[in-house]
Amino acid sequence: MEFPMKFTLTGTGSVKGCPVYGCDCPACTRAIMDPFLARRPASATLESDGEVILIDAGLTDIEDRFPAGSLKQIVLTHYHMDHIAGLFSLRWGSALKISVVGPDTSDAPAELLKHSGILDFSQTVAPFAPFNVNGVKITPIPLSHSRPTMGYVFHRNGRTLAYLTDTLGLPDETLNFFTSNPLNIMIIDCSYAPDMPDPPGAHNSLKDVMELHERVQPSRTILTHIGHELDNWMNINPLPKDIEAGHDGLIITL
Repeated sequence: MEFPMKFTLTGTGSVKGCPVYGCDCPACTRAIMDPFLARRPASATLESDGEVILIDAGLTDIEDRFPAGSLKQIVLTHYHMDHIAGLFSLRWGSALKISVVGPDTSDAPAELLKHSGILDFSQTVAPFAPFNVNGVKITPIPLSHSRPTMGYVFHRNGRTLAYLTDTLGLPDETLNFFTSNPLNIMIIDCSYAPDMPDPPGAHNSLKDVMELHERVQPSRTILTHIGHELDNWMNINPLPKDIEAGHDGLIITL
């Protein structure tokens, strides 16, 4: 009997989050008044066969969210601080060992590797080299960011979900991969509104995501790594068909 795979967005915010500290724009004001609208650092969990893995560790309350022993593995997309900040306190846990899987650790903070505590950084991933966790096939795929970054494609029960953050567009080799590996669901970085001139950083705007949605053709595209600028835009503009904004706590079942 096949059991479902549950994928939960534990955070959908850009590096600034929402509300942004000191900002009184409409999106940040709404997020202060209604915590459901707040956005924590972009991250997710994958639950399969009764076990949980965390994808990215920018959340600073990992110890509160996951009781000791419940989290066996963490998968990292890259080593920017908003994706690893929670590791700095988690590492001082006791009588546990948690595997941290991700790109080559040459890009990781030296202090984190030198004093890794309960975290085991010995396993790294390579582009297009799949591995299996609890019956789920996971394929790392290269993204286009300001430092080496991997997205991950999760395949189970004949259905496929891609988690693609942080990125600006997608490399040709990744687009070619999707040509022969069709997606059901694409969860993708979308930090900026489509009309924002010269958005900073290596992140998609909605215009970029619309182009990728047309190129990759998933059944469903979900936005993550969302900035407050995009939240303000979405408050007065509808999203295109088959594209939706993720929110913290959104559950996707395959």
